[in-house]
Amino acid sequence: MGLLKRYFVAGLLVLLPLWITFEALRFLIGLFDRSLLLLPAKYQPDVLLGFDIPGFGIVVSVSIILLTGMLVANILGHRIVSWWERFLSKIPLVRSIYSAVKQIAEALFGSGDQTFQKVYLIQYPRPGLWTLAFQTSKSRGEAQVKTGVVATINLFVPTTPNPTSGFFIIASLHEVVELDMSVDDALKMVISGGVVVPPWPPITTEPTIKAIMAQDPYTTTNNIDPVIRK
Repeated sequence: MGLLKRYFVAGLLVLLPLWITFEALRFLIGLFDRSLLLLPAKYQPDVLLGFDIPGFGIVVSVSIILLTGMLVANILGHRIVSWWERFLSKIPLVRSIYSAVKQIAEALFGSGDQTFQKVYLIQYPRPGLWTLAFQTSKSRGEAQVKTGVVATINLFVPTTPNPTSGFFIIASLHEVVELDMSVDDALKMVISGGVVVPPWPPITTEPTIKAIMAQDPYTTTNNIDPVIRK
């Protein structure tokens, strides 16, 4: 019985990740394929080619995103977007949803001060328990000033395994620990529930001959480790 259990667990550990990966890819491909609905009926791939191409919507989606980025990156496009956002800000329900989604998207994919640029270690939900948090900004408004803390930081504490949900907290800079960990590594750690732990200190490559001789000008290639010389 113990042998059968071991075989079952071994098979499960192989097939379960494959099945979840397959289902996730199928969901994403189906989601992207919905962008084909934007094309006129006579230009649909199954009409032009006579057969359906799963995943062709990815090409269409990427093309639409790139085209939109090219249009809004110039002055005229920026003005059009600003006008459009002012129009949406006058619609009560749409205003709240659009502004919230835009702020989250800017934090995740932007390159300004409002992005998740740093990872911090904080004691949450109580002292003695530690978790990861992402810096959203160091901006100070009424909420930050009325905390009475001189140096504050705005942090987003993600949940596991879905890092898109979480908690926003205002913390003192003196009560958090800044990490060298990248945002990508921190997200992997959060999503895996701590199963994936990035190595620290980071794994570095072997020192080169030039680097060794730069540190010690009296070093010659004769007294350098043969492995490094290779």
